Amino acid sequence: MSMDELKRRLGQVSDLHAAAALMSWDQETLMPQEAARVRGLQIATLEGLAHELFTDARIAGLLEAAGEPQDAADAAILRVTRRDYAKATRLPTEFVEEVARARNEAHHAWLHARQHSDFAAFAPHLEKMLDLARRQADFLGYDEHPYDALLNEYEPEMRASQVEPVFADLRDRTLPLLRQIVAAGDAADYSVLIRPFPPEAQKAFAWRVAGEAFGLKPEFARQDESAHPFQTNFSRSDLRITTRVEDYWPACLFGTWHETGHAMYERGISERWERTPVSRGASLGVHESQSRMFENLLARSRPFWEKYFPLLAEVAPEVTAGLDAETLYRTVNRVQPSLIRVEADEVTYNFHIMLRFELELALLEGHLKVQELPEAWNAKMQEYLGLTPPNDALGVLQDIHWSAGLIGYFPTYTLGNLLSVQLLEAAKRDRAVAEGIERAEYGPLLAWLVGNVHQYGRSLTPAQITEQATGRGLTADPYVAYLHEKYAGIYGLKARG
Repeated sequence: MSMDELKRRLGQVSDLHAAAALMSWDQETLMPQEAARVRGLQIATLEGLAHELFTDARIAGLLEAAGEPQDAADAAILRVTRRDYAKATRLPTEFVEEVARARNEAHHAWLHARQHSDFAAFAPHLEKMLDLARRQADFLGYDEHPYDALLNEYEPEMRASQVEPVFADLRDRTLPLLRQIVAAGDAADYSVLIRPFPPEAQKAFAWRVAGEAFGLKPEFARQDESAHPFQTNFSRSDLRITTRVEDYWPACLFGTWHETGHAMYERGISERWERTPVSRGASLGVHESQSRMFENLLARSRPFWEKYFPLLAEVAPEVTAGLDAETLYRTVNRVQPSLIRVEADEVTYNFHIMLRFELELALLEGHLKVQELPEAWNAKMQEYLGLTPPNDALGVLQDIHWSAGLIGYFPTYTLGNLLSVQLLEAAKRDRAVAEGIERAEYGPLLAWLVGNVHQYGRSLTPAQITEQATGRGLTADPYVAYLHEKYAGIYGLKARG
């Protein structure tokens, strides 16, 4: 049976990718520093073997022999595999291995550069990653812009020409809100956010809530620390998230709950797709809709803090002294232009993404040189948020993405923000979901998400999931309305006419 043999080979490819991912996770969390060079070679070998196995001519023969099966699951596996095969066969194995080696070297250079705020030390590696990105775009092909080939890796069927008007519209409708909020002044005493909160207590509280509220259990998941929080998984039964601990304790808490959203998406993908190309999120935008929903729409909501304030007061009395749930709700929803993307509030966050998107386009087009990037970064930070980073560690070096060659990734964060509200609005049409959210009991919501989003993996496109789950295509309208309503209440602003 050609379909059975195809699934067997796809399982082997999946296993090789999982082994490489496990080595990457270990590199970020546990690996001794001196192991970096050899680890890069090991990961490159595994990724090269996976690529060779997947692009082998026998796969093409099995795809052709399979025809069009009657079983819906098999048909989805074939559809996604054929699409992936067509792209993968355009990339030479030598190029795949070169990318893996360069990514490893760039990552460790970035860690050093960020620690010492030394962009010059990272610049040659970024030049290399940009060169590889341009070559990848040429291998894959594109109609309008090389950025499209890269963006398509993370957000299928999306182009830069579609992203630009969405971002422009969002900027026009949220920048006035930001200015109103800044003019209104503080809504709470924000020194609460840096009150002493022992690191182990931060992690323990965040992990406990991830389990109780959102269903992330130690039977199939674990949490560790890393320089940049991330989620990875080696199956739906082996989910890994990381966080980081700082004096600014919301970084740990909300970082944990953000990655929990990613993990629960992977957990919800149907077992029938296991060890096939379908067994991943539909896109990074859809993925981000889940993490931002958990982090912001749920964990920054008033019902959430009404429920979990007593627990926080129990484990961190030094944080909650003199406060109540309402005050803490207002505090963790502080809006203030800030330097660090992962710590940005809901209103300013998207400006961080717009900045990176515009710089990536300029770099790919050659209008901006790598050595000019820090200055360009600082200029755009001043333009959008009225801030100039005091050093490159707090500016251009803050994100891991460029060291990993993830050019074209950043727009998915904002696309996910938009979709998060659109999905939550649709879910709340179910009375049990709406009532659960008001009590900070998210079981009904999670069941709705599994049934309408998670289970499908990549068997449906992002556009199909959005249309099927919400009844319309992706739109910024619900997200913009949500921001205006929520923050008008917190900051006492005049409602929009």
